[in-house]
Amino acid sequence: MTLTGDEQTHFVLVHGACHGAWSWFKLKPLLEAAGHRVTAFDLAASGTDTKVIQQVTTISEYTKPLLDLMATISPGEKVVLVGHSLGGINIALAMDMFPEKVSVGVFLSAFMPDSVNRPSYVLNQDRELGKILIRPGSLFLKSLSEARPFTKEGYGSVKRVFVVCNEDAAIKKEFQEWMINNNPVDEVKHLKGVDHMSMICDPNQLSVCLLDIALSCP
Repeated sequence: MTLTGDEQTHFVLVHGACHGAWSWFKLKPLLEAAGHRVTAFDLAASGTDTKVIQQVTTISEYTKPLLDLMATISPGEKVVLVGHSLGGINIALAMDMFPEKVSVGVFLSAFMPDSVNRPSYVLNQDRELGKILIRPGSLFLKSLSEARPFTKEGYGSVKRVFVVCNEDAAIKKEFQEWMINNNPVDEVKHLKGVDHMSMICDPNQLSVCLLDIALSCP
């Protein structure tokens, strides 16, 4: 299926901590088969990137591949940013820096910061994930605790959708709902019968959800 012009959406898929572009291998072809453009890549010290996590000390360094990509987006073009798990922090940073290039930020069972507290605020509420992702520096808590809050003019101006995964054992449904209450979004979607890795356990349900979100974007 080939879509052109306004019909085609550019999805940018941002993986979570300790993962890589590989985590989207089931979802990416489904979105492409529907005629859309999809970009999935490795953040710093992730996937096949040659850096090791000990060389990456700040969230900006970790997010640099995404920020570099956003800088190449043509003026007037907008993408759908999808962040999974810790990837919610990465897309929030990109939304804050490039709000005019994002039609919607999709938080897929992801950490979703607000525009009042420092970005570490939501991570500090969920210590269980920190125990699971025990890789050194992978949550960048020091960097995020020193960073300024994301701005209402940047991050806060972009449409946001939160996708709740109801059987997520890493970021539990109750905590996902807490983040939504802490920082209300434009829309909440629910995936049923899926765990934290929804793009792997039920890519079909997720692809339908993302295509529906894209259709509602200007």
